[in-house]
Amino acid sequence: MRDGTPVTGDFGQRLRHLRVRAGLSQEALSHAAGVSVRALADMERGRTRGPQRRTVQVLAEALGLDDDEAANLERSAALGRPRPRTATAPAAPGTLALPRDIQDFTARVPALAQLLDLAQDADPGRPAVAVVAGQPGLGKTAFAVHAAHRLAPHFPDGQFALDLHGMDPEPTTPRDALARLLGAIGVPDAAIPAGTDDRAGLWRSMAGDRRLLLLLDNAVDESQVGPLLPGTGPSLTIVTSRHSLAGLESVHRSDLSLLRREEAVELLTRIVGPERVQAEAQAARDLADLCGHLPLAVRIAGQRLLSRPHERLGKLVARLAAESRRLDGLQAGSLRVRAAFALSYRQLRPESRTFLRRASLAAGVDFSPETGALLADLPHDEAVACAEELTDAGLLQSDSATERYRFHDLLKLYAAEQVAAEDGPAVRDAALDRTARWMLRRATAAALHFDVEHDRTAPHDGPEEHDAPAPHGDPDPDGAPVGRDDARAWLEAERSQWLAALRLAHGTGLHRQVLDAAEAMHWFSDLNQHWEQWVEVFQLSADSARSLGSRREEAVHLNYLAWAYNLCVADPPAALTAADTALVAARDCGDGLQEGWALGYGAGALHRLGRVPEAHARLGEAARRLASQDSPQARLAELTILNSLGTLLRQAGRAAEALEVHRRSEEICRAGIPGRMDDLIALYLAVAQQQIGNDLAALERWDEAEPPLRRALAAFEAAQMPAWAGPARLDLGQTLGATGHPQAREMLLAARDALAALKSPRQAEATAALAALDEAAA
Repeated sequence: MRDGTPVTGDFGQRLRHLRVRAGLSQEALSHAAGVSVRALADMERGRTRGPQRRTVQVLAEALGLDDDEAANLERSAALGRPRPRTATAPAAPGTLALPRDIQDFTARVPALAQLLDLAQDADPGRPAVAVVAGQPGLGKTAFAVHAAHRLAPHFPDGQFALDLHGMDPEPTTPRDALARLLGAIGVPDAAIPAGTDDRAGLWRSMAGDRRLLLLLDNAVDESQVGPLLPGTGPSLTIVTSRHSLAGLESVHRSDLSLLRREEAVELLTRIVGPERVQAEAQAARDLADLCGHLPLAVRIAGQRLLSRPHERLGKLVARLAAESRRLDGLQAGSLRVRAAFALSYRQLRPESRTFLRRASLAAGVDFSPETGALLADLPHDEAVACAEELTDAGLLQSDSATERYRFHDLLKLYAAEQVAAEDGPAVRDAALDRTARWMLRRATAAALHFDVEHDRTAPHDGPEEHDAPAPHGDPDPDGAPVGRDDARAWLEAERSQWLAALRLAHGTGLHRQVLDAAEAMHWFSDLNQHWEQWVEVFQLSADSARSLGSRREEAVHLNYLAWAYNLCVADPPAALTAADTALVAARDCGDGLQEGWALGYGAGALHRLGRVPEAHARLGEAARRLASQDSPQARLAELTILNSLGTLLRQAGRAAEALEVHRRSEEICRAGIPGRMDDLIALYLAVAQQQIGNDLAALERWDEAEPPLRRALAAFEAAQMPAWAGPARLDLGQTLGATGHPQAREMLLAARDALAALKSPRQAEATAALAALDEAAA
């Protein structure tokens, strides 16, 4: 004996003596060794007589034992372990041993911590189950194996791993899986019942009082897993699956996500070594991005580089940069991203395979079931069912708040390959054309909710009127957006899709549809001046008008284009070119209204270019040209020109003259314009009031400036016009700041944030105003 420690005898007695000698409580030893308090208590009480060698090793290290003491502790544990079965037994314990852990395993710290907590806090009477699910390539098996090795000391009665072959044509049956589990815990073949239910009952009875860790890898569905789960006892089962296994009740879920960029780079570093990554740090980050932060793809890239020690990371980045070669480049030996996706794809129903591959044709980062249904030529309800099935299979990710779906970048490339292989160009082009026509008609109808000049009782007068159902020519009236809020939400969500439809229609010669859609978008675009795509929309429509030989429509849409260059992308040279071209077209066809607009937009561009006298001259000519016309459209155009002219005068230091011009604009609004709705005139009035407030502020009549600015801001907010409300908020904030109003800072902060979100050049002005306010306060 040494220090009173018995040389032989019960393991629990020896362990308790060594713990007390070390001055450790069970809790302290549990923390040091990574073994649960409950497991330690079971050992010291003799309930667990022969823990596994790994458990004994971590306990010896935590207790600070020398080699002899550690060997004695291991021998006492070995005496309590079950003896091996005779050679005649058909199976032996350990035949389902855990696979080898991956030494360069990276990240997943929160998920690992959750499983550790689950193991430590499990109810002894209720076995815990953790489901690890997610899309192909997330490293579910690697994570589960790594977690099992970390958790092994908590389960001294055995750790078993069983591949259920869920992606194989014939997955493991519960009956066969139960036979292997029973054999692993020592049940001879002759004693294993024939039926699945009897096998499940025997398995539950034998596992019920044991601390077992069970890894069920690659499960196909709930029916395969259910019979394998222990019914009672302190065991933990980790199930991995590409499906969510939503039908399993009372389980902990570890839905793995993509790696963060820095985690992907760390994994690459652990594979190829820090020297190569540090030598090409940017290439390593680019490589992580091209792999879509998918663990399997990053590992394949790393293994490929590891096998080619002299190859630069930048060379692989250049190869993967081409989408057509990316999946070919992401393979290393038997590891292939394409193969991982193919396993899941082959298991889908035919309808879901069609939906998945055709959905890759959708424009933008996400898509709706509506778009998927059109591309796949499926009924809407069937498309929704397919989208849900694909989400459950980890092949699509669903938005947390809306019914929209997205691909992982690499999976989208794979799906596009299947379009080429299974559908071919003719089917693909038909799907795109069908979707584009539908989307363009829906977009046109939705945009007309904002067109104040459109007679909502009139039928759609486009070239396809004969097959355009009411209302507004929407292709699906029952599912059409109702009211402006719904229409705005649809147009925003489907922005990429209807813009792609517009491009396709233009490219295939559907010029009348392009013009109808762009014309319908005219008023809606005014509410969303921060959208850069308006330049493309109106460039396409102007081109279509030219193709149709309509000079008047060409002038209209060139004016829209000049507006977009001026206000949406701040490109005054391009705006001036578009406005001058519109002016020529307007004069060719004798359209005085479009001539006035072209002069006004050209003046705006000249002003932004610093050519103020020329801008002033054009605005004066535009005002005179429009004042000579009697149409309601001319009055609205005149209001815009007057507001621009007054602004130019104020910026030239002639604020009193500007105030007179803006007062005239206000008078026109208050008098009303026949045939125009009150809410439209209210917006023009709000613009005039904003400019009047700015004129008064320029004259340092601060108290008079505040009320019209507040009224303008309230009107823009009520109309949900952020592109107009942001600048108005800045104007009001600056006026309040000049008077020391306590609300000034709050108003300027809100203006700065709003203008930043709009990518407005005036955000710098808001930042400067805040700095000046803070300096004055200091």
